[in-house]
Formats: sequence, structure tokens, C-alpha cells
Amino acid sequence: MRADRRRVSLWVGAWIVGAASPAHAAFGFDDLMRTLAQRRSGEAKFVEQRFVAVLDQTLTYTGTLSYTAPDKLARHTLTPRPESFVVEGNQLTLQRGQRVRRLALDSVPELAAMVEAMRGTMSGDGSALQRYFKPTVQGAASRWTLTLVPLDFRLLGVVRLLRIDGHQSDVRVVELQLADGDRSVLTIDPISSKTRP
Repeated sequence: MRADRRRVSLWVGAWIVGAASPAHAAFGFDDLMRTLAQRRSGEAKFVEQRFVAVLDQTLTYTGTLSYTAPDKLARHTLTPRPESFVVEGNQLTLQRGQRVRRLALDSVPELAAMVEAMRGTMSGDGSALQRYFKPTVQGAASRWTLTLVPLDFRLLGVVRLLRIDGHQSDVRVVELQLADGDRSVLTIDPISSKTRP
């Protein structure tokens, strides 16, 4: 009888420990940020489709994206026309053809928020994301979705939400839903990456 009780106690104890172990814990925002923070750099090809209500056809853009820790993010569009968008620290450089424009990112708060949505996700900087957005995470490390809803009412008047899908430390799809119903879907195909040792 005593031996049976001991076996039952051991079984219940093992079940409780197993249920509380990290393998069974929910994958949350902090877990995702730790996973993403492992990436030091990366380069990818992208295809972006923009769905605009007043247009009969979908607009398609292709090019490359790159990220270098801690804060450099670059987008080089190849088609339908070459242009580049490079952010490093608080400096934004835009180039289309021979025209180059430089400005401080914090001089345009709404743009700064959108840049931090991508840069904060790429770098796993949870505090940067939470400064501008209410984040929600679903899924597991193998396949996750991060939803970002703007906190600032001015940005919310333009952007309804961003939905970012990924696998481990790779961002694969970024969907931007605008307040007026238009949206864009950026599909990312990683070329190379480097993670922290």
C-alpha cells in the first residue's frame, strides 16, 4: 500500500514538473525577442504587393533588404524603378535616381514608428517595439506571428496594424494594414544571415 502511494506520488510529481517545464510553456513576446536578438546581420530578397482600393491592379515591387546590428536597416528596390531607403541610427537616407535626401528620423514621428517596427523586430528590441506598439505573439519558435497595433492615435489614424510572420529568427512576411483599407504584403526570402555565437 505504501509502495503504491509512493509510485502515485512520484507519477503526480513528474507530471506537475513536466507540465511546468519550458517545453510546455507558452511562447510569448519575451521569448520571441530573445530569439530575434540572436541575429547580427542578414540579407534577403523581397517581393512586395500593394493592394490599393482606387487601383484596378496590384502594385508589385522587388528588391533586397539587409539588416546589420545594432541599427542599420536598408531596403533597395529594383523594380519597377530603382530606389533606396537606408536607416542607420537616427539618420535616414532616401535615394531615387540621382536625387538624394537625408533627414533625422525623429523629425517624422510616424515614420520613426514604422522604421522601429521593422528594426525592432529584426534586432529583437522589445522596448523599442513597446514604445510605439501594443505587441501580441501567437505560435511557437518554429512558426510565429507578431501583431503590432499602434499606441499613438495619430499613427493609428494611418496604420491599423502590422502582422509579421516568421520562423525562428527569420522574418518571412510583413503585412501592413492601413486605416483606409489599403494594405501591402512583403514576402521575404532570406539569402544569408549571421547569428551571435
